[in-house]
Amino acid sequence: MNRPKPHPIPLSYGNSKLRQRTQISLWIVAILTSLVGMVNLLSAVTPSLPERRALLELVFPFTVRAGGRIAAASAGFLLLMLATQLLRRKRTAWVLTVGILVLSIASNLIKGLDYEESLLAGVLLVQLLLMRHVFTAQSDRPSIAQGIRALLSALAFTLAYGTAGFYILDSYFKVNGRPINFGLIQSIMQTLAMFFTSDNAGLEPTNRYADFFANSIYAVGFVTLAFAFFMLTRPVLLRGDPANAAERYQARRIINEHGQSSLARLALLKDKAYYFSPSGRSVVAYVAKGRAAIALGDPIGPLDDRHETVMAFRYFCDRNDWFPVFYEAAPDQLSLYDALGFRSVQIGEEAVIDLKTFNLKGKANQNLRTAINRLTKTGHSLKVFEPPISEDLFQRLKPVSDEWLQIKNGAEKRFSIGWFDPAYLADCYIAVVYDAHGGIIAFSNLLTGYNRKEVTVDLMRHRKDVEKGTMEFLFATVIQHFQHMGYDGFNFSLSPLAGVGETPEAKRVEKGLHYFFEHLSQFYNFKGLHQFKEKFQPRWEPRYLIYPSLTTLADIAVGLVRADSGDRLLDYFKPGT
Repeated sequence: MNRPKPHPIPLSYGNSKLRQRTQISLWIVAILTSLVGMVNLLSAVTPSLPERRALLELVFPFTVRAGGRIAAASAGFLLLMLATQLLRRKRTAWVLTVGILVLSIASNLIKGLDYEESLLAGVLLVQLLLMRHVFTAQSDRPSIAQGIRALLSALAFTLAYGTAGFYILDSYFKVNGRPINFGLIQSIMQTLAMFFTSDNAGLEPTNRYADFFANSIYAVGFVTLAFAFFMLTRPVLLRGDPANAAERYQARRIINEHGQSSLARLALLKDKAYYFSPSGRSVVAYVAKGRAAIALGDPIGPLDDRHETVMAFRYFCDRNDWFPVFYEAAPDQLSLYDALGFRSVQIGEEAVIDLKTFNLKGKANQNLRTAINRLTKTGHSLKVFEPPISEDLFQRLKPVSDEWLQIKNGAEKRFSIGWFDPAYLADCYIAVVYDAHGGIIAFSNLLTGYNRKEVTVDLMRHRKDVEKGTMEFLFATVIQHFQHMGYDGFNFSLSPLAGVGETPEAKRVEKGLHYFFEHLSQFYNFKGLHQFKEKFQPRWEPRYLIYPSLTTLADIAVGLVRADSGDRLLDYFKPGT
């Protein structure tokens, strides 16, 4: 498995002013790299000064000077591509840029004694060498190897493609106005000339097909280069199991000791990888998708270790070319994230019922009482099963779960909720609703055991044709069950987008999410879910997304979709899921 390893945090990493200066320096380097790239491209198509060209003619033949012009243009194009990668602190991009700048300096001198362009490239080269310690973000090693193999293979294919084409289609071309009969060696040399001479060695297509073939050689070369570049600068990928047995054991030990919410239980699901703080006392459970490393909830561990854990996780992400993200963070940690330079946006509210005061009396609870009385009279009943859950019950619950997924026209979600996995559900309480004939028509699994006398709802599933009020009957009865067991709270879990962007002082991002909540219910019934939970008159507690900057939100959104869907994107975007 390709598992990135933590590195010691530099003493200066927690200095926010130094981080800001470094970021400014990165922007300057990226802009200067783009500038050098554009200057190279312009210089490559601009005639050399006559007096300089006369001096070069004494030393270099025309073919060498023309090759320098092509090399300068190629260097300019590559520098433009590398500029954004330098902004990401990519070590691979730094190495490539240093090498290309050396080529740029030499090619500009050879093509026209253009020392101005070479001096500009030299200034950038010195700056990059002085900042070499800043470029620590790693690329995905298997992807680098794959990119190099793909590049070499594609170069060989391009050479074979061009050679075969010129060998077969030689009657379609002229060279310097004369018909040509390409042999094998001449075909190879002509293919190479397409990339290393300014006039393609005098090649002249005689018809449209010949012109298409010549251009196709450039297209193959460009696609090859772009693919290799993408692979060489790809962020680190997690392959195989995201955590090994030892890591899962250590995470479980910390979570059992310090977990304070239902997210702690979900942090133990097998889709999570783990980052352990330098002290080893805290853990961050995360999923890495694309450039986003999305942690579920706040770091879990002692409060006095929280600051160092967040800072170390950010450094760990920086080295792997990831954005550190905390999903469903609690409000009491916002000041810490703000002090460390993160941004926050509310993403919803958790519905929490105080079991010490909950009752079904009063007009507001009339619908709940009606649901309980009506379903009880029709022979419905509820039973709460304690862990460990038997295999026989799983066999009876599975058809209900499958039918519910079919109703929703979707598939199991991941990351911030559980899924129908007997290994996971075996350690949960499961509330089951039976009809008058003893058939199971609905169920929900409930999470406990995270150092609080609170129970949290996870899956809520039912058959297609159930009596109206079945889910109200299920939860009203379950709430009373755990109330009698001495629990303090009942958590309906996150109500996505609830309470987001409703106040005049809300952030623009939150107002945009509020529009989604109000108008896109045909895709996600967030509003209906919120209204269902509201029936139980809960206390609403806000939850937040913590992220580095506004520019990262698009990558984070894609990462969240991938994490939530388990990379089944087509299932994720089906209506009703």
